[in-house]
Amino acid sequence: MPPATSDQLGSSKQIGAESSENGAMARRLDRTRLLVSFGISLGLVLIVFGFASGITGEEARITPVAIERMSPADGDRVLRQSQIIIDFADGYEGSLSIDGVELPTTRLDELSTSVGQPAPGAQVELPPTAVFDPGNNVLSFQPQPGAPIESFAQGEHTAIVRYWKILDGETKYRTYAWRFLTD
Repeated sequence: MPPATSDQLGSSKQIGAESSENGAMARRLDRTRLLVSFGISLGLVLIVFGFASGITGEEARITPVAIERMSPADGDRVLRQSQIIIDFADGYEGSLSIDGVELPTTRLDELSTSVGQPAPGAQVELPPTAVFDPGNNVLSFQPQPGAPIESFAQGEHTAIVRYWKILDGETKYRTYAWRFLTD
């Protein structure tokens, strides 16, 4: 094998220098890529965890066990004549106050016995009070002329329901308050 010329030696040194520079560059990029990849992976994991653990809609509204459903719910926007409905669990009943006005409650079973049994299909005139239906465990109030609240003014309203187990009686009541907005 003939000895290498200086041009050949110089070019091999350049190739060696380039490869060692690229190797150092590649190692530095690998560390940077690793850190960037780790950051992106951590961000994706946190986003997925956030969506999986996020509670929205009906799940976000925490109500007592005694209340199965309410309308309007806490923070809802409603119309001025919207009906307030509280659906209690079996064995509970309650009373309602809105914006500090205690609404008298009329029980449907007492209303039908005082008026007499209506004919099938006949309309029954409900008083302008909160009405409790013991058959469905529902307390409702409809703003109307002659009622303690004839319509809801625009703005925020606070409703408080007092509820109790029927077997324990009204003396052992609890309260639940929520707010709703009227447009």
